[in-house]
Amino acid sequence: MPHPPDNSVRPHVVIIGGGFGGLQAAKGLRNAPVEVTLIDRRNFHLFQPLLYQVATGGLGPAEIAVPLRALFKYQRNIRVLNAEVVAIDPQQQRVHLDDDEAIPYDYLIVAAGASYHYFGHDEWAKHAPGLKTIEDAQEIRRRVLLALEHAERESDPQRQQAWLTFVIVGGGPTGVELAGALAELVHATVRGEFRRFDPAKARLLLLEGGPRLLPTYPPDLSANAHQSLRRLGVEVVTNALVNHVDAQGVQYTHQGESVWVEARTVLWAAGVRAAPLAEQLAQRTNAPTDKVGRLIVEPDLSLPGYPNLFVIGDLAHYAHQTGSPLPGVAPVALQQGSYVARVIRERLHGRQPRPFRYKDKGDAAVIGRKAAVIKIGRLHLTGFIAWLGWLFIHLLYLVGFENKLLVMIQWAWNYFTRNRRARLILYCYGTPPHAPESRIISSGEDARREQR
Repeated sequence: MPHPPDNSVRPHVVIIGGGFGGLQAAKGLRNAPVEVTLIDRRNFHLFQPLLYQVATGGLGPAEIAVPLRALFKYQRNIRVLNAEVVAIDPQQQRVHLDDDEAIPYDYLIVAAGASYHYFGHDEWAKHAPGLKTIEDAQEIRRRVLLALEHAERESDPQRQQAWLTFVIVGGGPTGVELAGALAELVHATVRGEFRRFDPAKARLLLLEGGPRLLPTYPPDLSANAHQSLRRLGVEVVTNALVNHVDAQGVQYTHQGESVWVEARTVLWAAGVRAAPLAEQLAQRTNAPTDKVGRLIVEPDLSLPGYPNLFVIGDLAHYAHQTGSPLPGVAPVALQQGSYVARVIRERLHGRQPRPFRYKDKGDAAVIGRKAAVIKIGRLHLTGFIAWLGWLFIHLLYLVGFENKLLVMIQWAWNYFTRNRRARLILYCYGTPPHAPESRIISSGEDARREQR
């Protein structure tokens, strides 16, 4: 029997993060003469653009997540580690894990993502959860459904209305999509299921700090999204600056006046900041950062002075193309992941590719049933055609054939029945169901329970 080839001399590429950028970089190195180690504290790749549908009961967690090991089952030059990176030593070219293991590298790709930014008020996070992980989505779903349950048991009209008031902070794509799905859930899906209140009377309020929704979209599409949300019963307030959030509600300033809204459910979709790993890496490499902590990278996405250390996705501030940083969206991360893989392949052959250039293929946001907005170059689409385009785009980019099929079937079912089957309230073991502070169980346990 022939002996396997000695791969010990192959360059070692370490990728931190199994999101869009990290996944694409790993795939791009499939046939390269390198050994790859992909490290993520989760054992799955998550399709974040559909998280809001998990949060509103339209999809289950397992339908938008795929185990990383399953994705790379047939890629022989990659090893997947389920671990958390706690430190990076760029001088010694080592990545340190939470169990004290040190992983050496020849090339490092950092794609650790971002988290929500509460603008110096991190204490708001416990009252207004963001939407970045499966756990976040399940927590939002739990709070929304529990609010309806509390309203059913409440005899005082004022307290009942507080449970039936939902506030979303942030009018970007996440906030708009979450508001639309939430409006359909409380105004249509659960209609007829409660006896002491009419779900149609639930109040949904979307607060945006800027002058219009979807600020990165053309004004006509922003206006269309605004109108679509109003048709769904969502109150939209622009130029609204939030200055306080607690368990009782939210306070914001609008046109010079302070407004207090009593609401038991506040959801956060305003602003992001780089993952904590970015700050540590900036200190160790003296790399410059922007105001939200993203690392300012070179034209080839490497850090200044460290040509073998690349930063991509939400962690990277790349302004060499237009003078303004690229948005933190999936298409940017995908293209950057592919580019860095190509850079490594080219360098192994003594060549240096041209600087990274992002090809903007457009933007899409769904507002609700048969309503969406799409921008592709100068082409602007709205309404049903845009909604169909949104469905096609997301099915195209969703990872895994099985997930594509399941999501397509579920969307068809939701469309014809207006039902959202994943309306389950989940708790930690031993936690009483009525406890408002109870936390959700782990995503793995949740997926298993839903499959049962």
